[in-house]
Amino acid sequence: MVKKSTVMAGVAGAGAAVAAAYAARRMGQNAALEEVARFDHQVTGVAATEDGRVFVNFPRWTEDAPVSVAEVLEGGRLRPYPDEKWNAWRNAKATEMPVGEHFVCVQSIVPDGRGNLWVLDPGAPGNERILEGAPKLVRIDLSTDTVTKVIPVAGDVALQGTYLNDIRFSPDGRWGYVTDSGARGAIIVIDLESGEGFRALDGHSSTQPEGDVTVEVDGKPLTRPDGRQPMFAADGIALSLDGGTLYWQALTGRTLYSIGTDLLRPGVAEAEREAGLRTVATTHVADGLWMSRAGTLYITSPGDNGITRLVGDRVETVLTDSRLRWPDTFSEGPDGRIYVTASHIQDTYWFKPGASPSVKTALFAFRPER
Repeated sequence: MVKKSTVMAGVAGAGAAVAAAYAARRMGQNAALEEVARFDHQVTGVAATEDGRVFVNFPRWTEDAPVSVAEVLEGGRLRPYPDEKWNAWRNAKATEMPVGEHFVCVQSIVPDGRGNLWVLDPGAPGNERILEGAPKLVRIDLSTDTVTKVIPVAGDVALQGTYLNDIRFSPDGRWGYVTDSGARGAIIVIDLESGEGFRALDGHSSTQPEGDVTVEVDGKPLTRPDGRQPMFAADGIALSLDGGTLYWQALTGRTLYSIGTDLLRPGVAEAEREAGLRTVATTHVADGLWMSRAGTLYITSPGDNGITRLVGDRVETVLTDSRLRWPDTFSEGPDGRIYVTASHIQDTYWFKPGASPSVKTALFAFRPER
């Protein structure tokens, strides 16, 4: 016979769980979204590798971040990656430290599916002036945790005003495609073997902010104290599974574009590229894009703390959650979970006078519906 006290304890436990779930819903939280780790600094990029490891990066935007790239260990602990030396850069020592041997202002980290983690460093602390020689791609061998290649992005490719935002790799490992979300706006193509690069669709309307789009968060326009609204150019980027089609969108925009990657090769005329452009869909203000292994394109939606996906030529909501303050970047783990960072851009002192330079942020994950 089951004791009454045991039954009552079970009922009480179930009741507590229901109450907790109800409270979470009232707070705008979604049970499908799992918190993976919390950080005391502003996170942007996340990389889940094929061997199950997870990495994050912290740009030097509003503070001198103590770590640029880190591996997320059990319990949310962070280990500077690949080592302390590469993470030793400090703004106060900018004239003393070689920019090619340290992470200066890391914006994104992306695995190439070939055993490497690539670090994209725009080399522009504060999202401002590029330090000469600092923009670069750094390749790290995941099996040895060592840097095996550094590709400087030349000054005639990473022009002043450029901000290297995110990167995707061709399946054969030859090409890297980078969005320039800065004042210039372009798709930057890098030959990962030779290290040479060039700017495609430089200044073209498809890579520029859309003038009639207002970035809104928390139900109102996002503005700096002087009234300026953010004007972010080509930002989110994704590649089809076969590597044949590249997708991108300006953050200050609502148009998703694509182009055949055969047009993103040296020697192709700009007029030919422009003729090959396609308008894929009308979306919303978006930061990160991700093409899942199932072939679904996911899109972050900072305006409603949400995530959407592309179904045909229309966008449908996947989830919203009050904890997803500025969902930023995606990555997919080997178990099919999709990770997403919440970078809290609207909570920085750029937009909230008096806010701390150090912004508390988080990493989440969800499982796509089958």
